Amino acid sequence: MLNTPRDPLVVGHVVGDIVDPFITTASLRVTYNNKEVTNASEFKPSQVMNPPRAQISGRDMRTLYTLVMVDPDSPSPSNPTKREYLHWLVTDIPETTDASFGNEIVPYESPRPTAGIHRFVFILFRQSVKQTTYPPGWRPNFCTKDFADYYNLGKPVAAMFFNCQRENGCGGRRYIR
Repeated sequence: MLNTPRDPLVVGHVVGDIVDPFITTASLRVTYNNKEVTNASEFKPSQVMNPPRAQISGRDMRTLYTLVMVDPDSPSPSNPTKREYLHWLVTDIPETTDASFGNEIVPYESPRPTAGIHRFVFILFRQSVKQTTYPPGWRPNFCTKDFADYYNLGKPVAAMFFNCQRENGCGGRRYIR
């Protein structure tokens, strides 16, 4: 299905800020401690301290995927000078399994937003071949589009995001009068 104006990925500006429009052709299921991530769901940092279980449905273990997790709102949504902050990068994940069966290129770093409500985005790419992927030399200012172009990954096949703010965050935006 092509991203429509009512698609949560469009409404949440994932399409546009991080990826170009794409057609979802794979099934990605992400859970933290048995709580499933749905687009725009809310998590606190204490709930996402450990790597999630990222499962890819399908029938062919020879089909491989790359999973990228980024924060496009780092260090703050109003001034995202570190957009996109790379939190996790796993390649060579066989279809029908989860990310633990893949090759972790960049270890999981738990979300710890300090200001505002951040989007944490999972982007899944289908690999055409198994290839050597090198870790980038940095986490801040990672660019998912450039990474996908460099490794010939094409457009994403699935994506989802959750929102997270600091543990004692109030849940809304404050305006000073």
